[in-house]
Amino acid sequence: MSVEEIPQKLPVYGPFEVIIHNTPQDCWLSFLGKVFDVTPLVKQYKGKDCIKPILAFAGKDVSHWFDERTGEIQHFIHPVTGVEVPYCPHGPIPDVACQVPCTQWRPLEGAPWWASSKYQVGLLTKCVRPLKIINMLLGREIIMNVCCEDTFFRIRERYSIFSSEADSYTWVYMDKVVDMNKTMDENGIPDDREKMAEVGIPKSFYIPSVRLYFNDDLKHWEELTDDEQELDAEVCCVCKKNKEEKSA
Repeated sequence: MSVEEIPQKLPVYGPFEVIIHNTPQDCWLSFLGKVFDVTPLVKQYKGKDCIKPILAFAGKDVSHWFDERTGEIQHFIHPVTGVEVPYCPHGPIPDVACQVPCTQWRPLEGAPWWASSKYQVGLLTKCVRPLKIINMLLGREIIMNVCCEDTFFRIRERYSIFSSEADSYTWVYMDKVVDMNKTMDENGIPDDREKMAEVGIPKSFYIPSVRLYFNDDLKHWEELTDDEQELDAEVCCVCKKNKEEKSA
């Protein structure tokens, strides 16, 4: 198998990430656990009525358009013809056949857009979890949403918008160093929100937290230039001379 044929692992997105792609120039949809970038489709059908439902739901989940068992568009029995036809509650969409006999009908060339892998950019997370991150050096804490499938390397990447030195910290949960290659569940950080809801406690009452301890990794250490070394030597000589004069 060549490198090109090796399947790439798709990234996982949360609804809070999909929703920001909600314009004709940047249009994403999620459905049945998948995330699609349909911007090329919007450009292809620009100005046509069939693209309006997609623009209306840009950045949202449209799983109700599809049958979970088959992955295809929902169908219903047409009340006039008695024929099983596609169900489009918000109007016709691209690659959906006409509901009644029509001269505009044309056979599809290839798979419909919802079955085409060229539009898929990732997977939709099964669960969004809140996580409190406490920076022990700065004394700051933030609460951010993460995907349950995210490893702590990915969580650290998300946290980098709050700290440019996120990779210079050791991440600790309780009294154990977090394994950055594992998810929250795999690191023994449980999701107790459902259990709290069962006994009448608000789900936001307790949010698991990790603490960040700064590593003195000398990341920004730089070697002195020749001029700086000479100046440093001169300062040392002056300090040594002053020390000798005081001792005398």
